[in-house]
Amino acid sequence: MKTSDFYYDLPEELIAQDPLLDRSSSRLLHLDKKDGSIEHTVFKKVTEYLNPGDCLVINNTKVLPARLYGEKEDTHALIEILLLKRHSADVWEVLVRPGKKCRRGARIIFGDGLLKGEITDIVEEGNRLIRFEFDGIFEEILDRLGEMPLPPYITHKLQDKNRYQTVYAKEAGSAAAPTAGLHFTNELLDEIKAKGVNIAHVTLHVGLGTFRPVKVDDVTQHHMHSEFYVVEEEQAKLINDTKKNGGRVICVGTTSCRTLESAAEENGVLRSGSGWTDIFIYPGYKFKIMDALITNFHLPESTLIMLVSAFAGKDKVMHAYEEAVKERYRFFSFGDAMIII
Repeated sequence: MKTSDFYYDLPEELIAQDPLLDRSSSRLLHLDKKDGSIEHTVFKKVTEYLNPGDCLVINNTKVLPARLYGEKEDTHALIEILLLKRHSADVWEVLVRPGKKCRRGARIIFGDGLLKGEITDIVEEGNRLIRFEFDGIFEEILDRLGEMPLPPYITHKLQDKNRYQTVYAKEAGSAAAPTAGLHFTNELLDEIKAKGVNIAHVTLHVGLGTFRPVKVDDVTQHHMHSEFYVVEEEQAKLINDTKKNGGRVICVGTTSCRTLESAAEENGVLRSGSGWTDIFIYPGYKFKIMDALITNFHLPESTLIMLVSAFAGKDKVMHAYEEAVKERYRFFSFGDAMIII
């Protein structure tokens, strides 16, 4: 299976640069998993595809304003840092630009000294470890100084930080938003509950591996970066009971899907717990729990379009993408959505 099998041609103007005023007014493409037929509708009508007794699984991770701009203490050279992974209370693994200016021992000042950091080590793929120095609560300082780590294909400045968060974001730790969830409003979630659909939450902190291109020709040789997930006991029971009672488990986003499939036993029972997952789902994978998927439109040749193809079939998915391009859907993080059911 080749990476090029998952390529499609996307005009640049279809890459959504800004979120819509109303989250739930995005377009929604329904792809029938069985016969490949396609319907076009709007996201606020997603309830029409859900049945009483189903369970919607959302990822309640919260995006950190993880992009920081500072300057070197000695030369005042401008430095950009992107927080990737917390190693301890004050030590983070980060991406640094320009990296050549940040060798071990380099000191960086952020926000006129509100936050300071020292590069303590260089690790895998040139990432740095930085030890921060600050007074007060790190998260509050980060909220004040940091910017949302928007993907590289979004060039517009985000006016409202909250628009790169889901309305149910709770557990801080992501470097990117679980974008399928951006379409939901509190009102729409209430409507879904009123229909008799349960809503379960899991947590998967999305890493920048989400945006990392697949650089190998053979899909199976790609290495996924690990991400931290949590499935609480009560939520696992809710999902397991749904399956037992004949309901469908509908994942909101590939991150919810990867969490469930990582925590599931071979017999389809979901285990509670937490850990790191580097699960890579591509065609040929046998799904243990997920019955339906709500997802955005993903980059050509990405691991995410491979996951979607594993679920619905590559030919059906690539045809749906061609249809979405033809119908001028909006693509990627702030774009439109599809439901595969």
